[in-house]
Amino acid sequence: MTINSFLDYTFMGNTLLDYCLALGGYTLGTLSVFILKHYILAKLKIWINAIPTQVSGLLIRVIESYFIPIFYFSIFYVSLKFLTLSSKIEHILDVMMIVLLTMFSVRIVIAIAHYSLQRYLQKSDDSIQKKDQLKGISGLVSFAIWIIAIMFLLDNLGVKITAVVAGLGIGGIAVALAAQAVLGDLFSYFVIFFDKPFETGDFIMVGDKSGIVEHIGIKTIRMRALSGEQLVFSNTDLTNSRVHNYKRMESRRVVFALSVTYQIAPELLKKITTIVKEIITMIDNTTYDRGHFSTYGDSSLKFEFVYFVNGGDYNTYMDIQQSINLAIFEAFDKEGIEFAYPTQTLFIHKNTE
Repeated sequence: MTINSFLDYTFMGNTLLDYCLALGGYTLGTLSVFILKHYILAKLKIWINAIPTQVSGLLIRVIESYFIPIFYFSIFYVSLKFLTLSSKIEHILDVMMIVLLTMFSVRIVIAIAHYSLQRYLQKSDDSIQKKDQLKGISGLVSFAIWIIAIMFLLDNLGVKITAVVAGLGIGGIAVALAAQAVLGDLFSYFVIFFDKPFETGDFIMVGDKSGIVEHIGIKTIRMRALSGEQLVFSNTDLTNSRVHNYKRMESRRVVFALSVTYQIAPELLKKITTIVKEIITMIDNTTYDRGHFSTYGDSSLKFEFVYFVNGGDYNTYMDIQQSINLAIFEAFDKEGIEFAYPTQTLFIHKNTE
């Protein structure tokens, strides 16, 4: 038997030459992927480690986890194309190829989306709470990507999804109407996550309620009030309200008033603004703004002073204000200036007749 006749031997609709070509193509392709994985990719890793960049690291992970398996299956798929197969087997192979490509493509897109979210989150201070938020957002993003991918997959497989989409649209409208409040809070959660009007640990005031933000969830936000109880707000309540964020206060403007008696001497009256200005200027983390003899009161002469505290910490502000009050009290006592307090003077007119 000659070699040609041996290679022309037919088995299950294919000659031995066809099987050899298929096996040779598969072996050559597998060897190429092996070289790519163990040599070229290894060299690329060394180069990336020498110049560390997060984008390059993501690229290596994507190639190792997703592209290498795709290459292996693609080589197997193309090798089988050298053979004459039944229409049923070819259809099964085509479906497997479409499904695997869709799965790996979705996982690549999800990996890029998660990386983008992590990079966005790293622009601000990291915390455990933010990692929890990232998990929630990542789960929703992954779910949406998988839904879209499944719809494309069914369409490519020949399934008529027009009726399915129409049914889902009608059902989605019904669900949206029934869960309008929940969906509103969900969208508000995205607004809070990306716009960041406040974060965990911030001291905020909403209406007449104030406290420290402890948790930002998909549906609710929990705050710890100064009196100790926990306050629970829906996300929509906070996005629709005026929120005072004291954690981001760079400086605090303080206005306070003093009152002295009408019996004060004019020369002492003129010294009051100078005395208070010197006291405020000498205290650290303060910036003096102004001080004026503002008005004549019913039973006192009123002064108004304004200064700024560098920083937004409330305890620091109270410590500074206490120091100012004590220093003013000592200075006024030394100068003989009397503080006014609510008094009434009764004048009696005696009729000489």
